Amino acid sequence: MLNIQSDSRKIKKGDIFVALKCEVNDGHDYIEKAIENGASKVVAERGNYSVDTLIVPDTREYICDYLETNYNKYLDEMTIIGITGTNGKTTSAYLIYQTLNKLGVKTAYIGTIGFYMDGKVKSLPNTSVDICDTYDLLMTAYDNDYKCVVLEVSSHALANNRLKTVKFDYAVFTNLTQDHLDFHKNMENYAQAKQKLFSMLKDNAKCIINNDDSYKDKFLFKENNNITFGETGEYGFKNYDSDISGLSFDLVLNNKEYKIKSKLMGRYNVYNLLVMIAVVNNMNFSIEKIIDVIPTLSAPSGRIETVDYNNNKIIIDYAHTPDAIEKILNAVDTKGDKYVVFGCTGDRDRLKRPIMGKLVSEMCKYFIITDDDPHNEDEMQIVNDILEGNTFTNYEVCLDRKEAIKKGISLLKSNDILFILGKGHEEYIIKGKERIPHNDKEEVLKIIGEN
Repeated sequence: MLNIQSDSRKIKKGDIFVALKCEVNDGHDYIEKAIENGASKVVAERGNYSVDTLIVPDTREYICDYLETNYNKYLDEMTIIGITGTNGKTTSAYLIYQTLNKLGVKTAYIGTIGFYMDGKVKSLPNTSVDICDTYDLLMTAYDNDYKCVVLEVSSHALANNRLKTVKFDYAVFTNLTQDHLDFHKNMENYAQAKQKLFSMLKDNAKCIINNDDSYKDKFLFKENNNITFGETGEYGFKNYDSDISGLSFDLVLNNKEYKIKSKLMGRYNVYNLLVMIAVVNNMNFSIEKIIDVIPTLSAPSGRIETVDYNNNKIIIDYAHTPDAIEKILNAVDTKGDKYVVFGCTGDRDRLKRPIMGKLVSEMCKYFIITDDDPHNEDEMQIVNDILEGNTFTNYEVCLDRKEAIKKGISLLKSNDILFILGKGHEEYIIKGKERIPHNDKEEVLKIIGEN
């Protein structure tokens, strides 16, 4: 475990506390709490305190140097796989985590759905946690003999140097579509943030790039060892087919074809599977061994999770971008109608909201706009943004997410599908400073149990 922390709540007697200025909080505001909790030394950019104090020009530089000097010798012994992109990070990472463990490589996972070793260890506050927490998780994996770790790497983490001193054996780019423009301002800045991962490499590292994505050239650095995947990639595919029971396609590799069958659904999951195949194959596992494992792989919690209801389907998914919504609604065909319950996150990219509203309107019979995580934003402002510039009428507004799900289920008749989108695996709704317990799948099971 680390003896240095940037979170005052995690301080143990004798630890060093480093006051980091982060996106939301300033660690200097928590120095006294860290001392109260047992910190023996404080590293800060200003002030004078009752314990040993070191004033430095940049506390983030200090902590990065400290972690690199004291812990990278252990990280160098590990195989570290980083995955970035707008969509597909969680599923691709989780597929790699499952596959390597099934093939006998003790592998940990760090990302949106939490920290996993042999199953879930704990939830995490963000897709990519701060640098101290990242090192703490990596060292926990190391100490438990998990010498391979797959991490989701967010654009926020890269832009804010939350992973600055971590070096990767594999860097993966899944895709780039509109998201987080409240933070990055434009797609160019968004791409540049994600590019950073492809310079954070160990010697002999390999870069796995989606060759079908329009932004691929921004990630195919000439100095890197690049491997491509996709319909036009080195790990290619053809003859894709999918139904409610799963998908199949032919993997095309080195002029050979291999039949792949998976219980995952949707064309986008072909790309997630190709990421896994490319990484694991380059870790010296044969395609044949990987193919044997694929039918046993499942999607992570909250990713196209399906609940049967009479002869209808209810699908819970984390889709919260225009691209992800389009893909999930196209993933499953039905003889009946499609319905949607969704909302947009508050205090986040407002530009994508009307695009999402238009897409949902065009791709389903009827939809219900509800709360996602309003955070500190007025809920009706979010709704108005979704409706802005659109003339559709096949919707209603029900801000209570539980009631919205109940209404959505009541619309189902025969061979219909209800998509409940945006929150996936999440366990609460964030409204102001309040965290209201809520899980979409649990709510569905309660409602259909009442009928």
